[in-house]
Amino acid sequence: MNILSMSQTLFYILEQQPDAEKGNIYLRQQADLFQQHPQPATFYRVFVSIPRFTGKQVLDVSPDMAFALERIRPNFTVNGWTRDRLARVWWLLQLPADDEAAYVKIITELFKTAELNELVALYSALPLLAYPEAWRFQATEGIRNNIADVQSAIMLHNPYPMDYFDEAAWNQLILKAFFTDKDVTQIVGLHERKNARLAQTLADYAAERRAAGRSLPANIDLLMN
Repeated sequence: MNILSMSQTLFYILEQQPDAEKGNIYLRQQADLFQQHPQPATFYRVFVSIPRFTGKQVLDVSPDMAFALERIRPNFTVNGWTRDRLARVWWLLQLPADDEAAYVKIITELFKTAELNELVALYSALPLLAYPEAWRFQATEGIRNNIADVQSAIMLHNPYPMDYFDEAAWNQLILKAFFTDKDVTQIVGLHERKNARLAQTLADYAAERRAAGRSLPANIDLLMN
């Protein structure tokens, strides 16, 4: 993926939003300052402060922009996102990636200290970050998280798990999605990552629910054959 092209496209979406000029000026100014003096403290401060300048309105994403995102990063979408979520993901792309250790350390620190909406942005950004293999632990932590919005950010409309999870982690994601009543049809790679072990586990789960007189989760049959 071309990070520069993605960054430019995300910012263009922000520019298309009504009454967004004040927030966009702030983002451009902070990006220029950070490029001149790339201090971690500055990066953290801006990441946290973004909603105060951008607002939290739901984005209006044109079909052309949705198509452009898909061209740059297949299966990636920002439909249904808020402005602050998109701006935070854009801001993460401003972090220099030439030093892997420093890059991973800074973003890992964000994961450790993030509040709910910050975590949603971080998990949403996983398909776009440099060194994608470095984020497997964080991604599996997102599956274990019991906050619905955080779970959805990693499970639904997110191509990272399909591309980088091993079979065990992928199967755990699918099971957790069923356990938490997620719409599994929104999981990227649902059919491409079908496997015999998952099918058997789901068949056993379905048998247990039937024996208990309970209904089956929606669409579980899609993965049991």
